[in-house]
Amino acid sequence: MRNKKEKENLLELASFGGTQTFKDVLHVGKPNIGSREKFMRRMHNLLDRGWLTNNGPFVREFEAKIAELTGVKHCIAMCNGTIALEIAVRALGMSGEVIVPSFTFVATAHCLQWQEITPVFCDIEPNSHTIDPKQIEQLITPKTTGIIAVHLWGNSCDTKALEDIAERHNLKLLFDASHALGISHKGIKVGNFGHAEVFSFHATKFVNCFEGGAIVTNDHKMAKKIRLMKNFGFAGLDNVVHLGTNGKMSEPSAAMGLTSLESMQDFIAANKSNYRRYVSGLRTIPGCRLLEYDEKEENNFQYIVIEINEEDFGLSRDQLVDILHAENIRARRYFYPGVHNMEPYHSHFPNAGLVLPTTNRVVTEVMSLPTGTAVDDGIVDLICQLIAFIAENSEPIRRKLRS
Repeated sequence: MRNKKEKENLLELASFGGTQTFKDVLHVGKPNIGSREKFMRRMHNLLDRGWLTNNGPFVREFEAKIAELTGVKHCIAMCNGTIALEIAVRALGMSGEVIVPSFTFVATAHCLQWQEITPVFCDIEPNSHTIDPKQIEQLITPKTTGIIAVHLWGNSCDTKALEDIAERHNLKLLFDASHALGISHKGIKVGNFGHAEVFSFHATKFVNCFEGGAIVTNDHKMAKKIRLMKNFGFAGLDNVVHLGTNGKMSEPSAAMGLTSLESMQDFIAANKSNYRRYVSGLRTIPGCRLLEYDEKEENNFQYIVIEINEEDFGLSRDQLVDILHAENIRARRYFYPGVHNMEPYHSHFPNAGLVLPTTNRVVTEVMSLPTGTAVDDGIVDLICQLIAFIAENSEPIRRKLRS
């Protein structure tokens, strides 16, 4: 950090020629790194073995630890979360139309469109930002075969309502749990809901494998099918018995995953400390709502998400993001502008936004702030003080931005 005091006047803002609050860029998803020593020991081990991929011992150990952590019967590790979603969709036999939120990472829809399945976009709940079960049934048609719901920010969907709808209409239910490793809903670990759930272990996730993903399920037959599908359909050295692709996780990725899991509680502790500091520092700022975690449940506290109401805050979310970027705080606009406004979906479904009023509002108001092990109390305090200063001086800042 270069400047350790609060801004006192507008000219101290970097946007207007002042010194940046932080010398180094603060990213929302800077990777958490576990023990370098343990990781390098694993790397030497796998190089000595000469077993770099194809269901090696580290992959099997990683799968066992994820299954134990989530309390599920089967975990199948994958090269990344997107391939895991695609394989899960195909293993479940989804086709025709599948209902998904538009407020999600684009891979949730791409995994369907890539397989010529039509994503039907559903609106979200205003408080949790997860798919709104009350909006789903009006979207079901004779072509509907499933629902993909997304646990968001480290908070879970309304799993009971979604399971009831899926059962009532004989639909497959898949959860994109990319944000949800280690969390619980009503005391049950995420991983145990629907027909299957998919985790991501991308570098930006609080537990990472560099790149990686996994499908978890309690369905024995489906787990067996998924294992075939992620390895070209091989059921033995020369015996291909099923259509498949290459979704295998490599041994180096699994080695990183195991190293990350060993430090998982430390990562969560850092996230939790940052979260509580943000709650304290942002709670009195008008027009700034921080999404809170239910601390009666198990949480990973992975994201710090705020909504900016322009009327009350005095500036738009985008104006605030630009000012923070100038200070080397790389706040992110998640998941702007909504998948329904991205291609090919905007061209295919130009009127999708008409039934997504909450999504359309949230994509203009939501932003995520830096957290993780790269952030400490002092950094959080400075970010909060800066946002408070911007809110208090929103009118002159707005005038200066215009000029």
